[in-house]
Amino acid sequence: MQKRLLLLFLLSTATQLFAQNGIIKGRVFDPINNEGIPFANVVIQGTTNGTTTDESGNYTIENLVPDLYNLAVSYVGYKSQVIFEVEVSNARAAIVDIPLEPNTELLKAVEVKADPFSKTEESPVSLRSIGVNEIKRNPGGNRDISKVIQSLPGVSSTPAGFRNDILIRGGSPSENRFFIDGIEIPTINHFTTQGASGGPVGMINVDFVKEVNFYSGAFPASRGNAMSSIFDFRFKEGNPDRLNFNFVLGSSDAGITLDGPLGKRTNFIFSARRSYLQFLFKAIGLPFLPTYNDAQFKIKHQLNDKNTLTVLGIGAIDDFALNLEANETEEQQYLLDNLPVNEQWNYTVGIKYTNFRNNSYTNIILSRSHLKNTAFKYFQNDESSSENLLLDYNSDEIGNKFRIENISRIGDGWKITAGAGYELAQYKNSTFAQIIAGSELQTVDYDTDFNLNKWNVFGQVSKKLLDNRLILSAGVRADANDYSSEMSNLLQQISPRFSASFALSPAININFNTGIFYQPPAYTTLGYTENGVLVNKNNGLKYISCQHLVGGIEWNTASNSKIAVEGFYKLYDNYPFSTKDSISLANLGGDFGVFGDEAVVSTSEGRAYGLELLFQQKLFKGFYGILAYTLSWSEFKDKNNVYAPSSWDSRHIVSFTGGKKFKKDWEIGLKWRFSTGSPYTPYDLELSSLVDYWNVANQGILDYNRLNESRLPTFHQLDFRLDKKWFFNKWNLNLYFDVENAYAFQATLPANLTLVRDEETDEAILDPTDPTRYQLKELENVSGTVLPSIGIIIEL
Repeated sequence: MQKRLLLLFLLSTATQLFAQNGIIKGRVFDPINNEGIPFANVVIQGTTNGTTTDESGNYTIENLVPDLYNLAVSYVGYKSQVIFEVEVSNARAAIVDIPLEPNTELLKAVEVKADPFSKTEESPVSLRSIGVNEIKRNPGGNRDISKVIQSLPGVSSTPAGFRNDILIRGGSPSENRFFIDGIEIPTINHFTTQGASGGPVGMINVDFVKEVNFYSGAFPASRGNAMSSIFDFRFKEGNPDRLNFNFVLGSSDAGITLDGPLGKRTNFIFSARRSYLQFLFKAIGLPFLPTYNDAQFKIKHQLNDKNTLTVLGIGAIDDFALNLEANETEEQQYLLDNLPVNEQWNYTVGIKYTNFRNNSYTNIILSRSHLKNTAFKYFQNDESSSENLLLDYNSDEIGNKFRIENISRIGDGWKITAGAGYELAQYKNSTFAQIIAGSELQTVDYDTDFNLNKWNVFGQVSKKLLDNRLILSAGVRADANDYSSEMSNLLQQISPRFSASFALSPAININFNTGIFYQPPAYTTLGYTENGVLVNKNNGLKYISCQHLVGGIEWNTASNSKIAVEGFYKLYDNYPFSTKDSISLANLGGDFGVFGDEAVVSTSEGRAYGLELLFQQKLFKGFYGILAYTLSWSEFKDKNNVYAPSSWDSRHIVSFTGGKKFKKDWEIGLKWRFSTGSPYTPYDLELSSLVDYWNVANQGILDYNRLNESRLPTFHQLDFRLDKKWFFNKWNLNLYFDVENAYAFQATLPANLTLVRDEETDEAILDPTDPTRYQLKELENVSGTVLPSIGIIIEL
């Protein structure tokens, strides 16, 4: 014990034994023409320690103690910028390239005050920038961006901790889009719900991420096919000087990351990860065994000072098997009776060519994505006979995309974006399923294989006026495809948008945005087939539309903090409405499996509206945090054309995430979330108990005549995380202890219906008064396990 205590003491004080060899270096440049900015000031915020850039825009700050630093960067004629939380160690130089946006007051030699929070001309509201350290240290976040954004206003989550559904401002999980360095990817989660976006585990390696721009509204015209949010990930580049190595051992997986030079003008970064959950789950007797794997890479090549080439890829392989030996309890048996065996893989590869000119640059982007999803299920998991087959599903979604865009700054404060895009998509689906449609048993058996051509054009113009106090931006986008005559006319999907921002003072701004945004239905809906015919094509399926109106006021303080208030209103039209269950598909997509694979009509209407309050403190004197409150309503019309709460109608959401950095590189963080209960639909007990129906569904059948009539109790949860870092001369070590649901709150979920079984034979018991029915009972369904975990991060 004495030796162990001595070792812990030596480790805790080891940082002091090494020299102050930390280095920050990089390049300050104009992002429009990629030219370096000479003689710019680069200073450690709150100190006099800094430097100026050389004639090529390069800078170096040396002899730093390992720590997190904020960089303040400024130059006459450019908008100043603060780069938050640059991590410095002795083992490697921190490479930070800093773009400075030109200022319209260039000729007047005015230096513009830095805004520490992301805001663009196109998106003055509903835009949050998330730094890599905010993702890494988020308590209970497990380095997963889908969990990290739950700290932000307007973002709700399901009480079940095993889902990463992205629910933004009352919208469904299918209304989000994701981009990495301008290249669209179909999903960011393992075991993704096809047709939506949720899943249990994120697949993006946070060690790749430079920052994430999260839009909950005010979408730029160059980003389409979204109604609730856009995630714009920016991957970092490989170290140009030396090879680096990271190893991460977490609670559920292990991964490695490599980055470094491939020549004088080329660098790379690569990572791979594999889970070991399947071994843990089998050891503790869970009835399902998930395994996930992912890999990603980025290569950046500088052809010359004005031309760059970026190649990136990301992919995942997921396998979901059943542990048939774990069948002793009613809960285990219920899961075994319902969960299918599922295999899924996906990948995206893309290439981006950028050409810089004096006052503009052009991006040309080519990419290919492929999502493969298979699942099967047998009655009571008995695969001995084909007659027991309940589900056999096999589908492919393939997209080949091209986009060209040009961004220019001309004249006195004008910014102009223009471009176009094309996609050749292919959708294949082979489905056999026994289902319950309304109150009827049906067998779905079809194959479909079709190509889809999509095209779009977009443009946006922004202007700064009144000495930069007023910023106006107007944009338009149009999308179409050749699925049907209802979707093939660009003029039917004209998507205008307008933003304005006015500075009442250097620290206080009033912001506004309005627009109409379109999104096509999911491939699963487009491809649904009966008797060899695309049913929804004949049903006149249309693009879904959503009108946004957002306004707010924000105050940026002198201590790296912001206080903001935003109100929003969203009006939906042409949402797919299920002819099978007589409900809007806006209520679905928050579960595993496939979403939207059914006959629909484009008749559903809905609305979401609310108010958001935010206090955000960026790193300042060791403190950081976010306090957010959201009051919102989400409603869609039911089959009687009456507004009813949607499945995402959480009403009151409160979240606090904050932390403190202490001396000797200790750090503690807390996250607390509160939400009023979300609505749910009760079971139709009469229909569920019928033997023939139960043998198909193996679970309770929802009574959509009472759509979302019930509501869950409130949910709240506390997570905390403790980090200790050691910075040695050649390597870094980070140990962390993370606890999810620290005070073991038991979140109540809708009860599960299950069969009453004979205690001796385990056979299902029939209703003695009606032998066509089973006896059923409710199983309590709660979620709330304390989840402690220890992680190790090694950097070489």
